[in-house]
Amino acid sequence: MPGGVSSPVRAFKSVGGQPIVFDRVKGPYAWDVDGNRYIDYVGSWGPAICGHAHPEVITSLQETLEKGTSFGAPCELENKLAKMVIEAVPSVEMVRFVNSGTEACMAVLRLMRAFTGRDKVIKFEGCYHGHADMFLVKAGSGVATLGLPDSPGVPRSTTQNTLTAPYNDLEAVKELFAENPDAISGVILEPVVGNAGFITPEPGFLEGLRELTKEHGALLVFDEVMTGFRISYGGAQARFGVTPDLTTLGKVIGGGLPVGAYGGRAEIMSMVAPAGPMYQAGTLSGNPLAMTAGIKTLELLQQEGTYEKLEATTKKLIEGILQSAKEAGFPITGSSISAMFGFYLCEGPVRNFEEAKATNTELFGKLHRSMLERGIYLAPSAFEAGFTSMAHSEDDIDTTIKAFQESFADISKIL
Repeated sequence: MPGGVSSPVRAFKSVGGQPIVFDRVKGPYAWDVDGNRYIDYVGSWGPAICGHAHPEVITSLQETLEKGTSFGAPCELENKLAKMVIEAVPSVEMVRFVNSGTEACMAVLRLMRAFTGRDKVIKFEGCYHGHADMFLVKAGSGVATLGLPDSPGVPRSTTQNTLTAPYNDLEAVKELFAENPDAISGVILEPVVGNAGFITPEPGFLEGLRELTKEHGALLVFDEVMTGFRISYGGAQARFGVTPDLTTLGKVIGGGLPVGAYGGRAEIMSMVAPAGPMYQAGTLSGNPLAMTAGIKTLELLQQEGTYEKLEATTKKLIEGILQSAKEAGFPITGSSISAMFGFYLCEGPVRNFEEAKATNTELFGKLHRSMLERGIYLAPSAFEAGFTSMAHSEDDIDTTIKAFQESFADISKIL
C-alpha cells in the first residue's frame, strides 16, 4: 500500500514514528495490535459520536446483516434515514445517499453547475471537500499535513474554474463576484473548518455569504460532512441559524460505516436523475448496513441531554489543554463547539488557513509522540480537528488533561 496506509494522514509522516495499527475499538478507547489501550480523540475521524461499537448500533447491524449486506434496489431503511435527515437539517427537503463525503461533494458541485448554468465555484483556503480534482486547490487537511503542493495529476483546465478566498474574509468573496459577473455557480465551505485545524466563523461571516450568494444568483453550499449532527443535531446551519441551498453530509449519518449524502431545496434536488437530467449513480448507495447504523446513531443522539453533555465534556477538555500549555510556557490558542475541538501552538487568534500555518508543527510532533506514550490518541496532524463522544467520561477527560500537563512539562525541559 502506498505509504503503508489506505489514507495519507494515517501514516504519521508529519508527527514522526510509525503509525499505530489498531486491533479493536470500544466506547472512547482503541487498542493496538500489541494490546496497548488509548483514549481516542479521532473517533474514526468523526463518525463515532456515540462511542465506538455502541452496543445498540451493533445489535441493529447484526439484525440487518441477517437480511443481506447489499440489495442494489430500494429499501425501507433509506426512506427512514432520509426522513430523519430532512426533519433535522434545515436546508434539506430532498436527499440522495452516496458512499462517501468526497462523492457527495463531487455530486453537489455538478448539481450547482447544472442548476445555475455556470461553471465557476468559490471555495476557501484550507477547506477540504474530498479529493476530487476541482477541490484540490488550497485544500488544507492531508495536503497541508504532508506539505504537498496542489496535487499532481489535476489538469489546469479542471481547476481554472475554482476560485479561492481566505476563510472569514467577506471582502475577498465580494471581489471574486465582482471580477466574475454571472459566472459563479456557488460558494462551498465548511461552516466550521475542521480540516485546517479548527476554525470557527466570525460573527456575520456565514450571514454575509448567504446574502452575497442570493444577491448574485449563486448557490450557498455547506459541507457538513464533519459538522453535521456533531456540533448540533441539525448541524452548523441549525446552530448558527444560516440556511444554505445545499448541504453535504457524511460520517455521523453512517454510524461508522461508509456513507455520504447531499440534499437541499426540492427545486434544486429535482435536477438529479432520474427526477431530472443531472446524472449521478452508485451501486452501494443506500446500503442497508450503513442506513441501519445511521438510523440507530441518530436515534441515540436524540436522547435528552446529549448535546449538553458533549458541549460540557469538550469545553472541559480544551480548557485543560490550553491551561496545560500556558503553565509550561508554550503559546497556544484553541476552542471547541459541542463535540469538536482544536488548538494551535502559536499566538492567536487563528481566523483562516494562512494564520493556522503559524502553528508550531515540530512542537506538535513532539507532543503527539509524548501523548501516545501516555495512552492518548490524537489526530496525527497539527491541521485536524479533534472529536469527543458520548462515551468519554469525566475520568477520561481528567486523565487526558493530566497527560497534556505532563507532556508539555517534559517537552519544556528538553527545548
